[in-house]
Amino acid sequence: MTTSYELPKRRRIFLMRHGDVTYFDASGRAIDPEGVPLNERGREEAGAAGREFRAQQIRFDKVIVSGLPRTIETAQRVLAETGQQIDIDIWPEWQEIRGGRLSDLPAQDVERAFLSVFDGIVPETTSFLGGETIGELLDRVLPPLQSLRDDASWDTVLLVLHGGVNRALLSHAITSGGRTFFGHLSQTTGCINALDVGDKPGDWVIRALNHSPPSPLHAAVRNTTMELLYAQFVRFKSHMKS
Repeated sequence: MTTSYELPKRRRIFLMRHGDVTYFDASGRAIDPEGVPLNERGREEAGAAGREFRAQQIRFDKVIVSGLPRTIETAQRVLAETGQQIDIDIWPEWQEIRGGRLSDLPAQDVERAFLSVFDGIVPETTSFLGGETIGELLDRVLPPLQSLRDDASWDTVLLVLHGGVNRALLSHAITSGGRTFFGHLSQTTGCINALDVGDKPGDWVIRALNHSPPSPLHAAVRNTTMELLYAQFVRFKSHMKS
């Protein structure tokens, strides 16, 4: 019988999705997703997340974003609330899953491209809006996660990334290092996920998923991000025809 036991040592990853943004303007025209900033709601979501970190007295050893403005602004607002001055690292490998040109999709395939791409366990051959496949996304986002794990300089890290990328990283953690994509994992804008990771390859512990500080119980939301985006896209198309 073992007379002593040393508890495993794990490090903490706080994984956020950026705050809310507006992809279509008031006239229904599309806004360039590469440069879109946080909207008023997104700024409040980022501030609320920062206040929650501050209330728990959480300090970050590293802060990493994808480099798109919405991730940088979210991280800046979180840090402003925590009062922590720390450099923000940019890892472009964690930019959002890349869609193609919707105009290249047959008209009869557009609705399915929006509404079915994140159904259940998504095959790696599935393409996102005619662009990057799920397999290509995993090829891109999993190696930097291993690089982060190999870096022994941090104990607590904040990642501010994107809905599709977060699903890939969370699916990897949930399956203890597997290569899977659970499309039905909701990632509310400004949400916080908490993951603990140990030294062994499959040592992942999921602490929190999709925690949204402004509305922890998601009381007002019953639709997915892609459903809401498709509704906006349909309005955009109707404006174009009028």
